Amino acid sequence: MSRKPYSFTHKFTFCDLQAKGGHSLSIRFNQELQRIEIDPPKRPKKITGTRLAAILGANKWSTPFEAWCAITRTYEKPFEGSIYTEAGKVIEPKITEYLRKRYFMELKRPEDVYGEDFFKKTWGDFFGHVKIFGGMWDALGEDYVVEIKTTKRAEDWGKEPPLNYMLQGALYAWLLGFDDVLMVCAFLEDKDYEHPENFVPTIENTYQYPFKISKRFPNFEDEVILPATLWWTEHVEKGISPEYDIAKDAEIIKALRTNVVGDDANDESRSLSDLVSEYESVTEDIDRLRERYGIDKLEKLAKELNDRIKTQLVAQFRESDKSVKYSSPSQTYTVTKSERASIDAKALKADKPDIFAQYVKTSTSYTLKASANKE
Repeated sequence: MSRKPYSFTHKFTFCDLQAKGGHSLSIRFNQELQRIEIDPPKRPKKITGTRLAAILGANKWSTPFEAWCAITRTYEKPFEGSIYTEAGKVIEPKITEYLRKRYFMELKRPEDVYGEDFFKKTWGDFFGHVKIFGGMWDALGEDYVVEIKTTKRAEDWGKEPPLNYMLQGALYAWLLGFDDVLMVCAFLEDKDYEHPENFVPTIENTYQYPFKISKRFPNFEDEVILPATLWWTEHVEKGISPEYDIAKDAEIIKALRTNVVGDDANDESRSLSDLVSEYESVTEDIDRLRERYGIDKLEKLAKELNDRIKTQLVAQFRESDKSVKYSSPSQTYTVTKSERASIDAKALKADKPDIFAQYVKTSTSYTLKASANKE
């Protein structure tokens, strides 16, 4: 069953946000409402099949806030390839060919429609005419979409595929005017991730689940498309995020609170890049000297000896003494005794929270830490 492909009437004015070195955002946190606000993005990304499920709260691996950050270009977790993504790249074409040969399906892969460099040609979006929704399908039949997955979590695929995957396939079929979706999943073992090139799709390891949008999601437009469109209007067009989850979105919140500066930050005489360059050169010299002369071991030994000297001097204190000294031919070692009263802040906060709040004082400190970048 086919129908006319859907097209939105919303109009957006797009412009290039990318400045040299990227673009900066003014992010305003509302901790009470657990939302952030930005200037409405001029060139947002689209709601893809993966983001659609997250927006609707149907993706246990992602949140609506994470999807909003990606769509508005506020923040996106850096993509890191893994054995799972690599296996998918190798095995998915095998599955398409398997369906063609065994079941005589006349399927088109993206390469058949857009050419070998289809991702560059389409910018990762096969629905350029649609303003809000987009994404990439895996394969096309005459009037149906094929959505292909690989997994080792067979337990997630019970009576039907996971909801987030079904929504993904349904979105692409709906955008094309199709009613039919074929979900296909290859269940992999550890050896398949180690050598995906050796995987051979069979009836036993390759699962198929066809469904019709009109039956599985009979109110698809009212219960999926409309809420997602309203979500876009409320959060993307206005630049106000959905509520973030302090636990699930902790990594993103931490990243948003970190200001990554360029070389514009400088003092009166030297640029930040010059200072950093000299610092790195000096620390590299120190590291080489440490390794060459075993300085780390010497420092450890010196600390141990220092602690033992201190212990022996403390043992010499008399009741009225304020300090104890010992002189060697080259240095004088002094241990001074001092006493001070302190408040058990934890106990005071628990027993007298009102008093604690009246007298608590907040101080700010800054710590510089250098860590090696990943190659």
